[in-house]
Amino acid sequence: MPDKDLKKLPRNSTEAQGLLIKAFYKKYGDEILPIVDDILSLQGRALGLKVKEKVQDTKLSTIAKFFSKNWDPKLVKVISISDEKFHIQGTKCPFGLENTSRKLCEAVMAIDREYFFTATDGKTKLEILKTVAAGDPICDTVYKVSEKKE
Repeated sequence: MPDKDLKKLPRNSTEAQGLLIKAFYKKYGDEILPIVDDILSLQGRALGLKVKEKVQDTKLSTIAKFFSKNWDPKLVKVISISDEKFHIQGTKCPFGLENTSRKLCEAVMAIDREYFFTATDGKTKLEILKTVAAGDPICDTVYKVSEKKE
């Protein structure tokens, strides 16, 4: 089979997961979003529990520093890290969701939402200000410590 007939291969498991999610979204539309959110919430919670075992405390700044170790700094920029707020901006979606849907982005970001919520003992909320999934030029994401646990 000639190379030109092959689909672009994913570079990692996150891109492969994104291809699967986009294929289901294309076929089923918004109907699939609660399922995506539920399943990826479980993934985020599991990751959050694992990170809690590796860090010395559950402050947002500690979790954010650990979380940001795995990025390509050319694609994700840390705007600020403190015990109250973690603000990041990215130019490319690791799941490849560019120009799909804000709702799809929100469902997929359940991974990060639950990761931070779990790792900070239920103190952190996620706010997606901008997303390349909705056609914005960047993703602009803020994690904030909320006053009360949910």
